[in-house]
Amino acid sequence: MRTLLRTTGFVSYIAVVFLNAFIDLGHKIIIQNTVFKVYDGDTQIMLTAIVNALILLPFILLFSPAGFISDKYPKNRVMRIAAWAAVGLTLAITACYYQGWFIPAFCMTFLLAVQSAFYSPAKYGYIKIMLGKERLGEGNGAVQAVTIIAILLGTFAYSILFEYRYDPSMRGSEDAILRAIAPVGWMLVANSLIQLFFAYRVPELEREESNMSFDWRGYMRGSDIAENLRPVWRQPMIRYSIGGLMIFWSISQVMLATFPAFAKESLGQTNTVVIQGTLAASGIGIMLGSLLAGRWSRHHIEVGLIPLGAAGFTLGLVFIPQIETNLVHVLNFIMIGVMGGFFIVPLNALIQFHAKDQEMGKVLAGNNLIQNIGMLGFLTLTVLLSYLGASAVLILGLLVLVALAGSLYTVFKLPLSLVRLLLGYRTSRRCRLRVQGMRNIPERGGMLLLGNSISWLDWTYLQIASPRPIRFVMAVDVCRRWRLGWYFKLIWVIPVEDGADPGGVGATISGLLARGETVCLLTKEDYTIASALGEAVIVPFYLHDIQGPVERDGKQGRGVIVAFGPALPCLPSLEQLERRLDELSVATHNEYLDSAPAGDTAW
Repeated sequence: MRTLLRTTGFVSYIAVVFLNAFIDLGHKIIIQNTVFKVYDGDTQIMLTAIVNALILLPFILLFSPAGFISDKYPKNRVMRIAAWAAVGLTLAITACYYQGWFIPAFCMTFLLAVQSAFYSPAKYGYIKIMLGKERLGEGNGAVQAVTIIAILLGTFAYSILFEYRYDPSMRGSEDAILRAIAPVGWMLVANSLIQLFFAYRVPELEREESNMSFDWRGYMRGSDIAENLRPVWRQPMIRYSIGGLMIFWSISQVMLATFPAFAKESLGQTNTVVIQGTLAASGIGIMLGSLLAGRWSRHHIEVGLIPLGAAGFTLGLVFIPQIETNLVHVLNFIMIGVMGGFFIVPLNALIQFHAKDQEMGKVLAGNNLIQNIGMLGFLTLTVLLSYLGASAVLILGLLVLVALAGSLYTVFKLPLSLVRLLLGYRTSRRCRLRVQGMRNIPERGGMLLLGNSISWLDWTYLQIASPRPIRFVMAVDVCRRWRLGWYFKLIWVIPVEDGADPGGVGATISGLLARGETVCLLTKEDYTIASALGEAVIVPFYLHDIQGPVERDGKQGRGVIVAFGPALPCLPSLEQLERRLDELSVATHNEYLDSAPAGDTAW
């Protein structure tokens, strides 16, 4: 975290992230609390779901222009314009409060979300521009944690102010409630002005793409949707990551819309501070989970957290209808949030890693589109179920089934995550891993990894370090080792028999590279097997052992550095490869010495 704070512009950027979430959440809390005080039961669930739907609609309707603007213009400029829009909108919202105009204030939720729809792809795209590939996991963890802190503080601050100015005599009158809490609107205005100040302190790190133009005719006809989603669909890792996020946030939206009615019916709780505070506990959990995920992804993307987070999130949903006290609900929501943080941080980092820089805006806008269509669909079903008389308990039970199906979907589509969870647990007990040069790994396309000879066990460190799944060419006797055979089936090993025809193995490797996959030869002497590379790139790697035990977090273990070097222009000779690996070895050791604390080898 200290390194992030020393990055030029990061403090201002993170302040903008915080304030944008704080402002959006503030108005939403005021409207939702008003609905809670005036309506009950099915009507309350429906109106709460509609509020959330109004927030989602702009992300669906405006995803094409939002992605285009984020790709064409420097992202810091987009954030500045969004900050100016927030100032005008908060002034208009405050005027609605003073006039007691509930319907216009209700609709202002939509306009505030329009501002966020343009702001969101610029916000997330700026992470990669500012921090690079190597620190995507850490950067996403920090952004997610700060966003959750803003949501937590906003939830408590605005709910407390709401309850302070609310009088039971106002029950049943939306207009009277809004007039009573109107001074709170100036808090929204003040925060928007502070956000504008910090937006002008975020540095400009890109140039405007003057040759880009927007197809307004195609946008109006809707034909540009396929074009804008093409960067998402052609990269499976992006597609599957977005699918996992969509399921997670859709379930979360329904849970947030349903729990207040559940607490009112089952727990007899009518205090909005208590109810919003209980829901905010999930935010505390997401913040903790995001910070932990960011820490464990300090030098790479720790996708092993994905199946762990999915399983824990589902288990937490199972507990909700069984719990009868507020305190236990708070603890359960914290657990749900921690598991959610484990789940979403690596998925967001994978999306940003696999997206090309010039397509980042489209990918992130497409991510918003798909997630928000999913959330809107789930909220629509919630409204329909409420209209048909479904209880909050029944809706929560259905969420468990969806979460279970979603967890299985994510792990099935991202099998590398399950492998990494198993490998990470096995290696973390005896190894401290560090990754260098992740920026040298291409986002997509065939990649052949060639490196120094490594043992039959060291391949696990390479797989943990790589954000892309790797197919290893491995001797068949290693694949048959006791208790490890199922590992190798999960990671798609290419077994090689002694005396096997190199041409047949080479054809297999060439076919995999042509399909855009990653293949690793565990010994540099075998590199001649891969004779036909096509358009694949060759990336050298070096595994470096730290002499002597290293310490991190108070634990002793073996120190291993996995370093990826710049891509080679063509298949090298054995002598050229050895020379490049020697250069990479020296660079790896020097970079480690420069970053290690003086006087010891602690990481």
